[in-house]
Amino acid sequence: MKDVDTKTTEPTTVPISAQIRQRLQKAKQRFHANDNIAQYLKPGEIDLLLNEVEGKMKAVLESLVIDTESDHNTQGTARRIAKMYLKEVFNGRYNFAPPITEFPNAEHLDELMIVGPIIVRSACSHHFCPIMGRLWIGLMPNEHSNLIGLSKYSRLAEWIMSRPQIQEEAISQLAELLMNKVSPDGLAVIMQADHFCMHWRGVKDTNTKMVNSVMRGSFLKDSALRREFLSLININQ
Repeated sequence: MKDVDTKTTEPTTVPISAQIRQRLQKAKQRFHANDNIAQYLKPGEIDLLLNEVEGKMKAVLESLVIDTESDHNTQGTARRIAKMYLKEVFNGRYNFAPPITEFPNAEHLDELMIVGPIIVRSACSHHFCPIMGRLWIGLMPNEHSNLIGLSKYSRLAEWIMSRPQIQEEAISQLAELLMNKVSPDGLAVIMQADHFCMHWRGVKDTNTKMVNSVMRGSFLKDSALRREFLSLININQ
């Protein structure tokens, strides 16, 4: 009579992050730091992710030799960091775009429109240090363009910026989003920001700012229009 192996294997619980990652990979969907993955999340999974990140962040604090048991200042730090990343500074990664009502250009407006400065906050995807700055948006609508409310530009900018980013890619993403939403003849986006990965670490230079721009359509082709836009925003004020 053969011996019967009575050992049983305990079922392994797959971490929620691994389940989401498998879902993304199966769909052949990219999930870089500045990508939005909201459509691949199921109801309730953000809270499960929060719990998982909290546990792993607690392990990071332990590896930094920080006593999270008796230090009253860090007893809840792992939870606070997890909540900050998932529900605040990186929420543009895990939530759908804000609802935006679009209106037809009934009056056939075709003159330069400028929105800004819009205060933006993000985090460098290299060190997760803050990026704090301002951006300006220039639009040349046409009779077929959609018009959106003034506050919606700020909401869309916040949604894009609330992810681990580099500034150059962030405003390109915003420009693409606005081109699809508004369908203007031309679009210009300029951003000026302080990068705390330079202020706080590395060279520790507190004076340097980064300015970059994206020009589409008529702003790219018409130098006079581009000069008018740049003179009106007066970025150095």
